[in-house]
Amino acid sequence: MPASTPRTTDAAGRPSSPVLSVAPLMLPTPDRAVDLELRVSLPLTAAQAPGDGNRLPVILLSHGQGHSNNLSSLNGYAPLVALWAAHGFAVIQPTHLSSTTLDLPPETPGAPMHWRSRAEDMARLIDRFDEIEAAVPGLAGRLDRERIAVAGHSMGAHTAGLLLGASLTDPDDGTEVNLADPRIKAGVVLAGPGRGGDAITPPMAEALPFLTTTGFSRMATPTLVVRGEKDASGHLTVMGPDWHADPYTLAPGPKSLLTLFEAEHGLGGISGYDVAETTDENPARVAALAHLTSAYLRSVLYADDSAWRKAVEAHASGPDAFGRVESK
Repeated sequence: MPASTPRTTDAAGRPSSPVLSVAPLMLPTPDRAVDLELRVSLPLTAAQAPGDGNRLPVILLSHGQGHSNNLSSLNGYAPLVALWAAHGFAVIQPTHLSSTTLDLPPETPGAPMHWRSRAEDMARLIDRFDEIEAAVPGLAGRLDRERIAVAGHSMGAHTAGLLLGASLTDPDDGTEVNLADPRIKAGVVLAGPGRGGDAITPPMAEALPFLTTTGFSRMATPTLVVRGEKDASGHLTVMGPDWHADPYTLAPGPKSLLTLFEAEHGLGGISGYDVAETTDENPARVAALAHLTSAYLRSVLYADDSAWRKAVEAHASGPDAFGRVESK
C-alpha cells in the first residue's frame, strides 16, 4: 500500500471510511467574474463523526497557485482531501478566480491573485451550505455549522490566514482589511506567507503589493501552522524558511507550529499525486501530514478528542519523527 493511501484507522484508532467526491458543482454567483465551482468530498459512512455520528465537521480548502493547469483548482490536493474525508470531514474545495483553469483576462478586477475574492469565496460557501447539501447525495442535514475549519496551501494559506484574523492594507485604496469570519473555529496554514515589510523581495513587493502589509497580531483563531524546514521561497522572501513560521510566532495563541524535517514548499507533494513540480516528493511525509492536520482539527473542534496528542506521538516524536511540534 503506498504511504500516501488513507489508512484503515486514524491516529486515534478510529476506522476510516470510503469517500464520495462530487465535482464539479456550480453555485450561481452573479456578482463574481464567473460562477463558483466546487468539489465536495465526504465519508460514505457516518461512524467517523464524533457526537451524534451524523453531523460532519467541515474543512474549507483553499488551493495555491503553481505551474500545473489543474492542481490550482477544485481538482487539487487529493492526498490531503482523501484522508480528511476518510476520517470524517466534509471537505469543500472551490476554484478561486486566480486558478489557471479559468484563464481570466489579466484586466479582470482583482487579478492576478484575487486575494480578496478568495476569502469571499469561502464566506459564500458557508452562506450557501443548504444549497451544497442539496446538491450532494447523502449530505442533506449533515454539515455541522458549529464546526467549520479552513485550510490552505501557499497562496491558499494566505486566504486561510485572512479568514482566521490576519490583516493587510488594500494597496488600491489604503484601507485596512478585515476578512475574519467568526463562523470558522480552527485553521491549518500550510507553507503560508509570513510578514510583509522588508521581508518581501523587491520584485515581489512590486508585483504583489498586498503581501507587503500582512500582519498577524489579530489572528486569534486556533491554528496549526505548517512549514517546511527547507522552504526558502527565495522568490518571495529574504528571510528564508523562518518566514513561513510568522503566522505562528507573530500571532496570539492558541497556536501550534509543525516544522517538517527536510520539507520544501510542496511539503512532500500535497498538491496532487506524482506532481512533477514537487521538489521534495515524499509520500510518507504527506501521509503523516494528512494525519496530523486531521487530528489537530478534530481536537480543536471537539474538546474531548485526543487525536492530536496521539498523532504527535506517532508522527512528530522520537527518532523516526517527520517533524517537531511546538505550541503556545
